[in-house]
Amino acid sequence: MIGWKFGEYQPGEEGGTPFEKLLKIFQELLLYTSGDVNEAMSWLTELDKEYKLTDENYGIADFFQDLIDKGYLRQPDEKQGGFSIAAKMEIALRQKALEDIFGNIKKAKQGNHSTKSEGRGDELTAELRPYEFGDQLDKLAISESLRNAQINHGIEEFKLAHEDLEVHETFYQSQTSTVLMIDISHSMILYGEDRITPAKRVAMALSEFITTRYPKDTLDIIVFGDDAWQIEIKDLPYLQVGPYHTNTVAGLELAMDILRRRRNPNKQIFMITDGKPTCIKKGKKYYKNSFGIDRKILTRTLNLAQSCRKLSIPITTFMIARDPYLVKFVDSFTRANNGKAFYSSLEGLGEFVFRDYKTNKSKRAR
Repeated sequence: MIGWKFGEYQPGEEGGTPFEKLLKIFQELLLYTSGDVNEAMSWLTELDKEYKLTDENYGIADFFQDLIDKGYLRQPDEKQGGFSIAAKMEIALRQKALEDIFGNIKKAKQGNHSTKSEGRGDELTAELRPYEFGDQLDKLAISESLRNAQINHGIEEFKLAHEDLEVHETFYQSQTSTVLMIDISHSMILYGEDRITPAKRVAMALSEFITTRYPKDTLDIIVFGDDAWQIEIKDLPYLQVGPYHTNTVAGLELAMDILRRRRNPNKQIFMITDGKPTCIKKGKKYYKNSFGIDRKILTRTLNLAQSCRKLSIPITTFMIARDPYLVKFVDSFTRANNGKAFYSSLEGLGEFVFRDYKTNKSKRAR
């Protein structure tokens, strides 16, 4: 996919108020411009001129004022050169990404994911067992307990005794700590192909999915180029590709360091990338090689993959490229970690992330 191609706007295709229609387009533009409000508004104005998105009753200026009045934009201060995204817009962007990518899924029960171990957990099953001291009362099987009381004591003198009570069997539920690694090397926009915007959208959707539907889990996000560093969820819309090589080693080292501090027994790493590792750090200097797969860089990367395997940290790699030599590298990396790999198009990336997140949550890769 080379660049972005806009089609002719067809009025009436989307419902909602004029503000809601423009908001959806504006949110898309904010992702492409990495949160630059002025640039996004300029694009929206040009699109309006060409496709007549507004009319005499509601114009771009009205929309911009509504963004301010509704709290989507933050007024400029002395240090800022213009308007910036407010927290409300950051949340709305994540919610839109979740709807766009995972919109076909049903809302899951908040909490953790089930394991195959029975016990005093939170997830009810169809199995029943006698009540034991300490069982939670909200797990009582009311109908079955009342039936037992009628059978054991008769209907005329109703009595509910301890031995009549039954409770629903439950599964223990596990918590998972996830680190999401996002490649921001120059290749993510190389040859005019925008790979960073879909990667951002997926990261925003995944973060919204985990934080709202599995609030007991932890999610840490890191980006890696020449080096690796941690970012906050609210920073995702502003991600930009830099003039960087791909230091996968630095990203993995930081991810492992973060997961060591997490007490959850279930840990995993997701890595969204479009290329092979081309950089490692030796002391204070960088060793870089963009031509082919460098043996020295490859060895360091595979060693870390094996280290994660020994620590029971599966790595799921989402490769946004299909070049044969890149596929060969990912295959070697996946074997070293005993993890998983998906070779996806930019359009299919979100579906793969969601599917594997659910799989890893219920059954960790071995």
